[in-house]
Amino acid sequence: MTDETIKIGIVTVSDRAFLGEYEDKGGPAIRNWLQSALKSRWEGIEKIVPDEQARIESVLKNLVDNQNCHLVLTTGGTGPAQRDVTPDATLSIADKVMDGFGERMRSISLKYVPTAILSRQVGVIRKQSLIVNLPGQPKAIKETLDELFEAIPYCIELLGGPILETNEMIVKAFRPKSAKGKTAGDK
Repeated sequence: MTDETIKIGIVTVSDRAFLGEYEDKGGPAIRNWLQSALKSRWEGIEKIVPDEQARIESVLKNLVDNQNCHLVLTTGGTGPAQRDVTPDATLSIADKVMDGFGERMRSISLKYVPTAILSRQVGVIRKQSLIVNLPGQPKAIKETLDELFEAIPYCIELLGGPILETNEMIVKAFRPKSAKGKTAGDK
């Protein structure tokens, strides 16, 4: 395993959770999933923000630009409602849009609910970081990460980040044959 600790931003977007009127369940669901799935050392930087585009943008920029997170996972605010602006904020601070992440997340969710087509989830690159908008419900977060995360470690490596090792009982990270055989010690 690599000695480098990966920093992962975990951002809950919710007016009610921000105001303390509602217990945040999305952020803890992400943290719990990562604890079970990652063998590599990691540090979570958790934030709760209201459904306000400027505030979301500010938090995402800070996590990438100042906190040096290699991965930022958001939960909440991805639907069609007027205050659902997480994808808008994410896209506005992106250097590159990774269309496949949104397509894959909707594909996964469609196995469980027909309303997955209402999701506007996106994945983007900002500098050296991958930012992914996950669903808001803990069950949907787990279902999505169980399948989506297989592509995330290699994406982070391509961005110059550390090698992420996973617990293959939860999720097996995919690496192309040209990258196979490389381990954390080879980097």
